[in-house]
Amino acid sequence: MTNFANYTAILLSALENNPRSQEVVARKQDIIESVYHFHNIAPASTLYVGFNPAVLNVHNRVVLTACTDAVLAYLRAQSVEFEYVEFDRLSQYRKAFDSVVAFDEFFTFGITDAEQQDNIQTICEVAEQIVISTVRDYKNQDFKEKEFSTPALIRNSGENSIYMEFHDWSIKDRAAWSTMVYEITHPANTMSAHGPFDRRTMYFKQLAKFSMDAGATHFQVHKNLMYKSLIKKNYEHVISIIFE
Repeated sequence: MTNFANYTAILLSALENNPRSQEVVARKQDIIESVYHFHNIAPASTLYVGFNPAVLNVHNRVVLTACTDAVLAYLRAQSVEFEYVEFDRLSQYRKAFDSVVAFDEFFTFGITDAEQQDNIQTICEVAEQIVISTVRDYKNQDFKEKEFSTPALIRNSGENSIYMEFHDWSIKDRAAWSTMVYEITHPANTMSAHGPFDRRTMYFKQLAKFSMDAGATHFQVHKNLMYKSLIKKNYEHVISIIFE
């Protein structure tokens, strides 16, 4: 899952540039805790897919997957205690984690429908109680949001970090697109390009069906709970997949 690992590594750059990083960490953790409270769950272990700022403020057993070496080095430098499991080895961890957190539209990352379904199957198989993820409402997506996400700006002591996400949709497959993220520093006027990242749409009903096929008993779209990435201003719906 190198694709997703490289994508969420951009979040680390945005977090390091943010003068209010502690507030960011607290907000991301609050979202997760709100879902646990909603379902009356107190997990003893959590698998985080990709880099999530919330891992800087958790007290249960933390396991990571789909992270870059730079992310792991940063977390070690912050004295975060964690275990790391390669994504390709998750099949060896059936029902090993009480909860799985896969934010930033993890389930949209993939080249084919089969790859998406495999990722859902993999994540559901390792979760004992709950999977928490985020996804946009692609069925009702505003046309203006299709090619570009709303850019994000982080101001830090006179230096601005600008994040712009471009989506290049396939002409042959209406469900597929490729994402590029451009990170611009002003006034130095330097730019880093990240990607491309192969993506596919994931609808609520589609994700619910695939989750149920993978053994879930309940699928919840949290109406009053939304997630916003550090590198774009678009809101994503928080969903939970329950196993009983």
